Amino acid sequence: MFIKVFELYPPGKLSWPELVGEKGKVAVKIIEKENPNVQAILLLENSPVTPNFVPTRVRVVVNGKGVVTQVPKAG
Repeated sequence: MFIKVFELYPPGKLSWPELVGEKGKVAVKIIEKENPNVQAILLLENSPVTPNFVPTRVRVVVNGKGVVTQVPKAG
């Protein structure tokens, strides 16, 4: 039995390119409001992360000033 990757993702929006440049804490609130099926997690740039795939997790990567530097996306 094969599972298609897209079937693992929760329903709703899965990527937020418009949040690059936004404050991280604001981005987390927007993400969780727009898709209550995911959990947004703030991470400082270059922080170590686990390589595991979690379809309901959205990593929000910020710089030292708390500004989002990468497109937040589920997985």
